[in-house]
Amino acid sequence: MIDIKNLIFHYTKKQPPPFRDLHCELNAGSIVGLLGKNGAGKTTLLKLMTGLLFPTGGQVMVNGHQPGKRQPSFLQDLYFVSEEFYIPGISISNYIKANAGFYPRFDLDLLHRLLSDFELPETRSLQKLSYGQKKKFLISFALATKCRFLVLDEPTNGLDIPSKSIFRRVLAGSLDEDQLVIISTHQVKDVENLIDRIVMLENGQFIMQKDLYEISSRLHFSTSSSADGEDVLYSEVIPGGYKIITPQLNGNSSVDIELLFNAISHGSQKLKDYVK
Repeated sequence: MIDIKNLIFHYTKKQPPPFRDLHCELNAGSIVGLLGKNGAGKTTLLKLMTGLLFPTGGQVMVNGHQPGKRQPSFLQDLYFVSEEFYIPGISISNYIKANAGFYPRFDLDLLHRLLSDFELPETRSLQKLSYGQKKKFLISFALATKCRFLVLDEPTNGLDIPSKSIFRRVLAGSLDEDQLVIISTHQVKDVENLIDRIVMLENGQFIMQKDLYEISSRLHFSTSSSADGEDVLYSEVIPGGYKIITPQLNGNSSVDIELLFNAISHGSQKLKDYVK
């Protein structure tokens, strides 16, 4: 689905390149969490994948296409919900009429169901919706396109608590096996039950590319009254005790992605070696 080899990218020659010799391979049938600190290059990478920026060197291939060529056969199978967006001042129904035809796999019945779940009447003007309502509409439209490549940049920003729950439910229940979803977010708790692969960027390099089952087979996530012990790889204080990460000894455990992100970002080299 996505094959990145030896990727190099410069905004200007006077600045150091955000990416040098970057490699990544992502396959359909998964929901990938793209994680990283502010300035790590997440949005830049998404724009390179979607053809909004062009590599300085190396190769980015998506579904056999070079995104930068922006061929119709590529664009009809891609939908990008960015954190910042513009929506024209027309009704939801008119937006659907104007844009659904660009996507050959568009599922109008699915869209109607999603709009109903999010309580968005199709007669409403898009410009009169709140930011959160606009985000819910774009997420609904993106899922209804059935594009094989969906990119969601901070999808839960602006959503209230009930809408976040609906988002998780509709995303999990609306995807086909030939689709790949990339979610870039700082709100890890909102999506951690959806993600099955983590890709983490730091200083223009991937410092982790792992499926969750691989991580859970190597690391154990738990709470404890103490953070002492030679087997504790990382710990954080919480009310009443600690969240800790230790080596996995007894099968698999649920992965606390937020704790893992903090651990990889601030933990010891010993812990980082466990997820290389």
